[in-house]
Formats: sequence, C-alpha cells, structure tokens
Amino acid sequence: MVAPSGPVEPGRLAAGCAALRATGLNVTVAKHVPDSVNLDDSAPRRAGWQGLAGTDANRAADLTDAWCDPGVRAVVCARGGYGATRLLDLLDWDVLAAAGPKPLHGSSDVTALHVAFGNRLGVTTSFGPMVAGLLGADDPDAASTASFRAALFGGPPVPVTGSAALRPGRAEGPLTGGTLSMLTALLGTPYAPPPAAGRVVFLEDVTEAPYRIDRMLVQLLQSGWFDGVAGIALGSWDGCGDPAELAAVFTARLGPLGVPLLAGVPAGHGPRQHTLELGAPVRIDADALTLVPLPGGAR
Repeated sequence: MVAPSGPVEPGRLAAGCAALRATGLNVTVAKHVPDSVNLDDSAPRRAGWQGLAGTDANRAADLTDAWCDPGVRAVVCARGGYGATRLLDLLDWDVLAAAGPKPLHGSSDVTALHVAFGNRLGVTTSFGPMVAGLLGADDPDAASTASFRAALFGGPPVPVTGSAALRPGRAEGPLTGGTLSMLTALLGTPYAPPPAAGRVVFLEDVTEAPYRIDRMLVQLLQSGWFDGVAGIALGSWDGCGDPAELAAVFTARLGPLGVPLLAGVPAGHGPRQHTLELGAPVRIDADALTLVPLPGGAR
C-alpha cells in the first residue's frame, strides 16, 4: 500500500488495512506512507497547510519499490488529494516496464498514475475505492467492497447499472478516463491522456461547481480529445451542485458528439464506488443503462 498524494489519517489507514486483510490480502505498508510534509517538501507539516504524504522523492521511491518488488502482487493507493502529478517526472519508466504488470488500484488524484501507467507501460489499471477512503469507513458500502475484491482476485465480469440515458445507443471499446479535473490538468504535458477515439470514456469528479465542469469539458472538446469517442459513462459528481444543472451541462456539451451517454454510474467519489478496469474493453448500453466489462481485460 502506497500514498502517492495527500497525507493519510492514521485511524483511517488502520481501518482500511484491516478491511484489506479481511478480504484475505496480506498488507505491506510502504515506508513513507505515515509521513506528512508541506507542499515545498519541508517537514514538519504546518497546521492548516495543504500537505503531502512525504516528499516527492520518497513517494516516488515507495511506488517504484512496490511496483518492482516480485513479492508484491498489487499496488493499492491509500488516498487521493493532491501530489500524484509531481511524481511523474521522477519515475524511471524503463525500470517500471521491466518489472512486469500488476494491478495498480486507486482513484481521484491517482488518475494521473492511471493515465501514465496505461500509456507508458501498456497495462490496465483499477479505478476504485481507496484504503483510507471508503474501504476504511465505519460502514463501507458492501457492493463497493465486493467489486473491489473481485477486481483484485478475479471473477466473472460484473455489469454496472447507471441511472439515466442522456443520449441513447450502444458502443464497445477500451475504457478510459477517470477524474475530470485530473485529465484536464494533464493536457499539454508529456503525460497527457491519449485521444479517446474508439474508446468509452468514464468521467467523474467531486466538489466542482457546474460552471467549472462545463469549462473542463470545453477544454477537452477544444483540444480534440473527444474526437471519435465511442461512448461516455458519467459516474458520481458528489458535491458538484444541482443534479439537474449538471445533466443539462452534460447534455449540452457531450450530447452533440452523437454517442451513447450514460449517467449515474456508481463509481467515483460517492457512497457507492464500483471498481472499473481502465484500459479493458467494455460495452456501454445507454438504453439498458449498463456498462458491461468484456473478455480480454484481465491482466
């Protein structure tokens, strides 16, 4: 278990590790997960300041060590927050590629790692609840926990049911995307998400006002990222304002793409966090309100 972004609250960390062990996993906590520093990498962290779970160098080292350790079967992130993009220039991608694939699991700020690992290493990655987040909550959602366990241990594909079709239709393609603000933050960098042509895009975010969501969608559209997209699945938008206003924004910005547009997929930052395998093939059926994994996604 690594912490590539924000500092981890000890109680939630302990509860999350206990939840992982309850699923039958042996948990090793990376060396610097308990650390907490300021944004300039100085310690000790000052009260009220935004923090990181250790210096950039130490967080990058923890991630590299875990990925390259043959005794580690999966790398699971403790939480999101901020800081994952700062690691991308510090990772030796040749070393990581030589270590071979394994599951990388996390969400939110970890979207930066999903995009970079998928693009540079050619691996699928796992977007879902994190150790010090929902998994470490007092009463975690049972379906979310089961989906997380199935993603790590394998099993038959589990369809995900959305709540509304903002545009009808069916399509298939590899799943891509993640947290909207992170995808836009990567544009114009060497780690920018590859174009979504031929892919099914998953998008979600948290505590972003509708006008900011609109602006980020416009940025992606103007960059050409959505050109040729096969379909779009919208996850949770916890704390993002009036759901009716959001639906209007999504319909206005994404509807003209002319592809299936499914809303209400229980994945992201909400109380239900289904695990999705980014890079793996899926079928989106907005008429049936489903997002279904297809064979070929298992590592």
